[in-house]
Amino acid sequence: MAEEYRKPGQFQGPTTTVEVTGGSTNESRFGSADNEHATNEAVSHGLQQIEAKKVHWYSYLATTDFWIVLLLGQVLALCITATNTFSTFLVNYGTSIPAFQTVFMYILLSLIYLTYTLYVYGPKKYGKILLKDGWKYFILSFLDVQGNYFTVLAYRYTNILSAQLINFWAIVVVVIISFLLLRVRYKIFQIIGILLCCGGMGILLASDHIQGTNGGSGENMVKGDLFALLGATCYGLTNVFEEWYVSKRPMYEVLSFMGLFGMIINGVQAAIFDRESFQQATWNGEVIGYLVGYTLVLAFFYSVVPFIFRIASAAFYNVSLLTGNFWGTIIGIHVFGYTIHFLYPIAFVCIILGLTVYFLAGSILGESKKPWLGDNQEEGIAGFGTAKLKALNMARKQGLAPTSSAENAV
Repeated sequence: MAEEYRKPGQFQGPTTTVEVTGGSTNESRFGSADNEHATNEAVSHGLQQIEAKKVHWYSYLATTDFWIVLLLGQVLALCITATNTFSTFLVNYGTSIPAFQTVFMYILLSLIYLTYTLYVYGPKKYGKILLKDGWKYFILSFLDVQGNYFTVLAYRYTNILSAQLINFWAIVVVVIISFLLLRVRYKIFQIIGILLCCGGMGILLASDHIQGTNGGSGENMVKGDLFALLGATCYGLTNVFEEWYVSKRPMYEVLSFMGLFGMIINGVQAAIFDRESFQQATWNGEVIGYLVGYTLVLAFFYSVVPFIFRIASAAFYNVSLLTGNFWGTIIGIHVFGYTIHFLYPIAFVCIILGLTVYFLAGSILGESKKPWLGDNQEEGIAGFGTAKLKALNMARKQGLAPTSSAENAV
C-alpha cells in the first residue's frame, strides 16, 4: 500500500510514496499509522525533556551544536573564498566562463547524490517523486543557478564595493521570507547579532574603500547594480526554500534534484551565453587544474550547506559568510601579495561576536526546531542536525522509542 506524505499549511511540500511490504493491505496501513503515532509520541516526550532543562542566557553557547554550526559557517566562508580565488586565477589566464565553469559542479552533485538516491529509492520511486514534485525542485534549482549567474555577471559591470553592499539584500530577503512564509519569529538578540555582523562587514568594505581596492568606477554601474540586486534576491529565496526542503526530506534527495536540474539549466545557459567566451578561453594544464579545484570546493560547499540549514537557519548561514572578505585577504596576502589593513581584524572579531550574540537567550535546541514543522516536528524528517532526531535520541535513552527507526534518515 502506498502512503503519501502530505504537508498542510501554506506550502505543499515535496511528497513521495513509501512502499510498505508484508502482511495484508489493512495490516500495513494500520501498522504504519501505529508506528508514526508511536514516533510522534516519542518525539513529543523527548522535546519536553530537552526543553524542561534549566536554561541560562548562555546555555546554547555551551552546546556542541553551537560550536559545530560556528565552525561550519567559517568553513563555508573559506569555501567561497577558495572558489573566488580559483575564478581569479582563471580570469588571469583569460578564461572567463562563469556559467560553463559551474556546470561541472552540478554534474558532480548528480554523480554523487543522484546515484546514491537511485540506489536508496530505486528508479521507480525516484521517477514518481520526479513526476509529482520535480517542478518544485526545478524552481529551487532555477533560483540557485540564476543567483550564481547574475552575481558573477554583476562584477563585469559594477565595482566590488557596490556589488558587496548589494549582497546584503540577500540577508534582508531571507529574514522577510522566513518571517512571512515560514512563521519564523526572530528574537531581539538575533536581530542584534545580524546587525553586528553587518556592521563588521561594513568595516571591511570601508577598509577596502580607504585602501582603494573597491574596483574603481565600473563599466556600467547601474546595470551591474541591478544584476547584483537580482542575484542577491535569487540567493535569498534559494536559501529559504532549501532550508524548508531539507527540514522535510533527506538531504541526498534534495541535492540529487539540485544537481540534476542545475546541470540542465546551467548547461543551457552556458551553451547560449558562454559559447564565444569558451572559444576564446585559454586551455592548458593549469586552467584545467583550477577548474577541477573550483568544482571540488563548490561541490563540498553545496554538500555542507544543508547541515547548517538544519542545525541553524538560512539567516545564520548568510551572516556567517560575511567573514569571507577577511579570509580572502588572508589568502591574498600569500597568493596575490595583498597587505592587510588594521581594520580587518576588528571587523572579523565584530562578525564573530555578532554570530555569538545571535544565539544568546535562545532555546537549548537553538534554531533546529523549525516552526513550520509543527509543535512536535511531526512534519519533519529525523535527519542529522534536526530537533526531531535529538528528541528521538532522548526518548531512546529512556526506552520510549526503538533504538533504530525508518525515520532516522540523512
